Amino acid sequence: MDLKVLFPWVLFVHVLGAILAFGPTFAFSIIGGMGGKEPQHANFATRVSATIGDRLVKPLAILQGITGVLLIWFSGRNLLGSESQWLILSIVLYLIALYFSLFIQGRWVSRIIDMTNAPPPPGASGPPPALVELITNVRRGGMFTGVLIVVIVFLMVVKPTFF
Repeated sequence: MDLKVLFPWVLFVHVLGAILAFGPTFAFSIIGGMGGKEPQHANFATRVSATIGDRLVKPLAILQGITGVLLIWFSGRNLLGSESQWLILSIVLYLIALYFSLFIQGRWVSRIIDMTNAPPPPGASGPPPALVELITNVRRGGMFTGVLIVVIVFLMVVKPTFF
């Protein structure tokens, strides 16, 4: 069987997977902002975002890598050629975003959930400094991964040549 016939189907899964995986991540800042405005609901808002991340975003983000490898294989693309520099850069950025999301951002979000599971102690005048630092890290991390996603989509659509 000629594997090239599978290319359009894998491309369909790849594009649909990108929409479903990364689209919701742009809503996380809205959910987080709403939770920040209503501190009594902040833990719930964080858990909603974390659950969407764990059940939808992470599995589909991993699927992106699998379908991407299949697309390269089925197309017979030469990754060492100058016409594939955009693809190599996209792969590197994808791996950075995936690593950061799975092993850094996810850990920060879990710590926020743990720190906000119980109401603040009586007399507390605000959130503990460690929580504020984690929230700041998560916001910056979300912006970082959001920029990476936009750059990857740009590279995938435009396929620029660098030399």
